Amino acid sequence: MNLLSQLATSFQNAFHADPLLICSPGRVNLIGEHTDYNEGFVLPAAIDKAIYLAVGLRSDDELHFIAHDLGKKYQGSLASLAPTHTWADYLLGVIAQFRLAGHSVGGLNCVFSGTIPMGAGLSSSAALENGIGFALNELFGLGLDRLTLLKLSQRAENEFVGAKVGIMDMFASMMGKADHVIKLDCRSLEYTYAPLRMDGISIVLCDSRVKHSLVTSEYNTRRAECEAGVRFLQTYYPEIKSLRDVTMAMLDEHLRNTEPLIYRRCAYVVQENQRLLDGVAALEEDDIVTFGQLMYGSHEGLSHWYEVSCPELDALVDIARQQPGVLGARMMGGGFGGCTINLVHEESLDAFSEQIMKQYKAQTGKDTYIHVCKIQDGTHVVDESVTV
Repeated sequence: MNLLSQLATSFQNAFHADPLLICSPGRVNLIGEHTDYNEGFVLPAAIDKAIYLAVGLRSDDELHFIAHDLGKKYQGSLASLAPTHTWADYLLGVIAQFRLAGHSVGGLNCVFSGTIPMGAGLSSSAALENGIGFALNELFGLGLDRLTLLKLSQRAENEFVGAKVGIMDMFASMMGKADHVIKLDCRSLEYTYAPLRMDGISIVLCDSRVKHSLVTSEYNTRRAECEAGVRFLQTYYPEIKSLRDVTMAMLDEHLRNTEPLIYRRCAYVVQENQRLLDGVAALEEDDIVTFGQLMYGSHEGLSHWYEVSCPELDALVDIARQQPGVLGARMMGGGFGGCTINLVHEESLDAFSEQIMKQYKAQTGKDTYIHVCKIQDGTHVVDESVTV
């Protein structure tokens, strides 16, 4: 029995009704890391690793949730929407935000599960939040557009769960389009789709199986360093609002010799924005080879200029670079662990996986998990006949 059938059966057994089935995907980011909080660009896509939800209305104001994988249940009511500091908060937070925004929602039953690898940095929380928000919109006939829904998801995670995440994860999960990446302007939220023609090429994630505790503190430090660079440059260019407005010429003239550390941080962001724009241009020309080279450049910048990589991520990229059939590779996400993202010719996939696992183990003593992904549509209704 496939996962959707399991969820539907579990829902029917628990609640004696037929559910609405929702698919809400995880995401990858092809290029453009640490640019979001500098009002730059990102290039994410929704993938075929997703959270699946079976949902239905109740006749009362109670909320009954079942985490299928965990074998755990939550029961509560709309009258007492408060953080529990458990998995249920990702659902409760969205419901709370709908009510705070004045949308009329009632009691709800939900059973959910997923195929997103835990701890791989593919935004399972955003997928779950988007999924429940999409379900509320469908079941209660609210008529909200996707942008409104994903903003409610972000608000839920920021204000109810307490994680100060940016907009990219929710945006990619909700707005994804099969065979396309999303060029998202994090300043204006304007977006366009760029084609990603992947005939014969796979997106492969290599999980370092490492998560260093540095990620939160260093994230805050990098953000502060970027803001310090902006403040310094504003004394010469008052019109500057963020690194989005800065050029390399400005940095070279005013920061290179006086503040070398701040210079490196800011230079990475300015260069990464340009790499992303160059990458979109390459995709529009169907030039995946050039795009892959820009991914290598992104990793070089993240490792040596922004200094958010780690030996394990660097090892994965170095090994990938030496393998036949690999077009590009880089670390993905906040850094200090997580996954690398690789573009690999399908005929080279088996040999690539074998060498990555063998050489990574030899160099680090750690195992790596390999996840092959395809780009799919964003959050949507599915039926039980779909195989998951």
